[in-house]
Amino acid sequence: MVKFERRWLRGFALTTGLVAALVTATAQAAEKVKLGVIGGAEEEIAEVAKKVAATKGLDVELITFSDYVQPNAALESGDLDANAFQHKPYLDAQIKAHGYHIVPVGFTIVEPIGLFSKKIKKFDQLPNGAKIGIPNDPSNGARALRLLAAHGLITLKDGKQEDASVLDIAKNPKKIKFFELEAPQLPRALDDFDAAVINTNYSLNGGFDPVKDALIQEPRQNNPYGNFIAVREQDKDKPVFKTLVAAYQSPEVSSFLETRFKGAILPAW
Repeated sequence: MVKFERRWLRGFALTTGLVAALVTATAQAAEKVKLGVIGGAEEEIAEVAKKVAATKGLDVELITFSDYVQPNAALESGDLDANAFQHKPYLDAQIKAHGYHIVPVGFTIVEPIGLFSKKIKKFDQLPNGAKIGIPNDPSNGARALRLLAAHGLITLKDGKQEDASVLDIAKNPKKIKFFELEAPQLPRALDDFDAAVINTNYSLNGGFDPVKDALIQEPRQNNPYGNFIAVREQDKDKPVFKTLVAAYQSPEVSSFLETRFKGAILPAW
């Protein structure tokens, strides 16, 4: 009986050791990527995608940022393998300004931008001479102006859309005064304005419900400002990024967007 128990224990130990070795080997074989995201709502979404990616053998390390400037610089320099925070007009402007070698590889989410206020409840209550804050980066600044033009507050010069600036305002019947700030600062500075055009992730961080609280908002369907995963150009065909895109474009992420954000943030795929 003692000999049998010893043989059984030796066999159990051998089997346990083999299983442990296999687990270790699997863990070592798992591919890894460093993904840059914006903290807050987008980080929450990335956490869900990270869990899905893990089931596909991909270990995603999330690196969070507080603004839109750093993630592309970090990707270009090699501190990140990918980032997921921007739309095409923003990337185009960044490439033009900095010469980045960065390309999109797959859509993630779309966050319709909106106009918010603590002083008025309806868009038509904006007074003459109202102060409106808008993002100071070229692409989101243009996006804000296009939103206001679409609702008749201003008129932009012909041919000025994705690259529009405050200098391209052709008509401003209410003599609106525009103030350009870094996008993350707009919710905190809202007390100083009559209203501000705020990106969805920052409006959520500021305590707003974009669906209920926005005075006006971009369309939810066929929105041209879909965010995507971006990588360095030489890495665009690596299989690991197809896995990452698939993790974002998964039923788990889609379900999370619906239950957590209730229309404020939508799938872009």
